[in-house]
Amino acid sequence: MLEGKNIVLGVCGSIAAYKSALLVRLLVKAGANVKVVMTPDAIHFITPLTLSTLSKNPAHVNYFKPDTGEWNNHVELGLWADMLIIAPASANTLAKMANGICDNLLLAVYLSAKCPVYFAPAMDLDMWLHPATRQNVTRLQSFGNILIAPGSGELASGLYGEGRMAEPDEILTFLSSAFKKKLLLANHNIVVTAGPTYEAIDPVRFIGNHSSGKMGFAIADELAAMGANVTLISGPSAEVSHQQNIKRINVTSAAEMFTACENNFKTAKACIMSAAVADYTPVHVAEQKIKKQDGGLNIELKKTTDILKHLGEQKTPEQILVGFALETNDEEQNAISKLQRKNLDFIVLNSLNDAGAGFKKDTNKVTIIDRDLQKTVFELKNKEAVALDICLKIAQLINR
Repeated sequence: MLEGKNIVLGVCGSIAAYKSALLVRLLVKAGANVKVVMTPDAIHFITPLTLSTLSKNPAHVNYFKPDTGEWNNHVELGLWADMLIIAPASANTLAKMANGICDNLLLAVYLSAKCPVYFAPAMDLDMWLHPATRQNVTRLQSFGNILIAPGSGELASGLYGEGRMAEPDEILTFLSSAFKKKLLLANHNIVVTAGPTYEAIDPVRFIGNHSSGKMGFAIADELAAMGANVTLISGPSAEVSHQQNIKRINVTSAAEMFTACENNFKTAKACIMSAAVADYTPVHVAEQKIKKQDGGLNIELKKTTDILKHLGEQKTPEQILVGFALETNDEEQNAISKLQRKNLDFIVLNSLNDAGAGFKKDTNKVTIIDRDLQKTVFELKNKEAVALDICLKIAQLINR
């Protein structure tokens, strides 16, 4: 999967820098073209000669080559790369990356790169767990950079815990899988819905729900990372997308979401309906704010259009339609009924009775049930990992 790929490997000042030699060797053996960029501190842990010999390219440290004064063009390096990997990534470099500080060649390449950026942290346990480091990692991920999580084990300080840089063979597998995933859904148009809908009562108030959109946005990001052209139709949500090949359409009401879905479904290979769309909407919307008054307030409601059922009636045998079922009782029975009534290829069931699942949480616990009633039960995971499980199921159906 890495054959012919141009890879810039960034090496920071860390005792784990010795692992970068093996990583370079594995990348070259996999057929990649590798250029190494080191921070000034990194040369105290491993020599540029070692890395240049293994990569068959000069290892760059400074903006200017000391013998000739020739400029190491950070922009050209950033544009040349199909991926930038920073391994080991020290706490210092992570902090600079997160805040746009550019005081060495590696950081200049990072800020110039147009390719996916992967970072494999390496540091002591307390440094890894420090709130500042956690915040920097979260911020880098919000930029679309991809974390290769550190492992647990004995650290240079003698402590035992998280902070060990992932092993070179683990990094190679991670990168190979990333390219493989990207090929799985290349050139397929996929629609994802996310978030709640707000049904207006008057110009100020609305009927809504607690959906944050986290699950739908995570699915959209994962599909885009796998190469799909994603149209994300989102109700009101503070979530942001981290991938570039996502077209976002913002809607507010169930009626607006219905129109957006209908306009985009015909050209879609798959549609994942993860939005929490209102089942009812007010019959009358007041033109002015309703003032508080004595007694109660009765609001007459009518059913909204069942978007999922409508799309199920319209879909062709070549299209894939996925629904979600958030249940509080008779979970499987209700999910299977929805799967069959709405002509879905599979349904993603989760229950508010499961700790860590449901609205506004960063985790979810789901069961996938397909049209043959085959069940796959997953443990509690963060929503990014759940999104991957769902997207791999979609890829399996598309590529069968």
